[in-house]
Amino acid sequence: MSNEQRDRLPISFTLNDQPMRVEIDPAERLLDVLRYRLGLTGTKEGCAEGECGACTVLLDGLPVDSCLVPAYQVRGRRVETVESLDAESLATYHASGATQCGACTPGVVMTASWIVRHPEVLGRGSVRELMAGNLCRCTGYDGIIEGIEDAIPDRGGA
Repeated sequence: MSNEQRDRLPISFTLNDQPMRVEIDPAERLLDVLRYRLGLTGTKEGCAEGECGACTVLLDGLPVDSCLVPAYQVRGRRVETVESLDAESLATYHASGATQCGACTPGVVMTASWIVRHPEVLGRGSVRELMAGNLCRCTGYDGIIEGIEDAIPDRGGA
């Protein structure tokens, strides 16, 4: 057995409502496991420093920057990526006119889906404040914020 094989760490977790088992390098990031081992390329790498939010996924229902999460930390937990969202949710987002170049879109959509699913978080701040961890290089913030607000129950949406 080579050192590379010996150093692999098996982990099991739930990914987009499906049980998943994968062997990882103990130093691997969740972002790399999602993109390169599991082929879920919807999650994007932007800054690799947790500043831009392009790699946002939901971990046990909360938005996190997957570039900062060691993959071994998802053992036994639930991960949701942009691929988990239904076509209707994505169409609603795109119809809002918020999408421009698309670099930020997966992370924005994941954070927005968390806000829409949990409107009670608006007691902690406005949509704009809750989206502060997601950067848009095209400065499409107004469209993004309006689209999210329109999707929140009792605020004009669903």
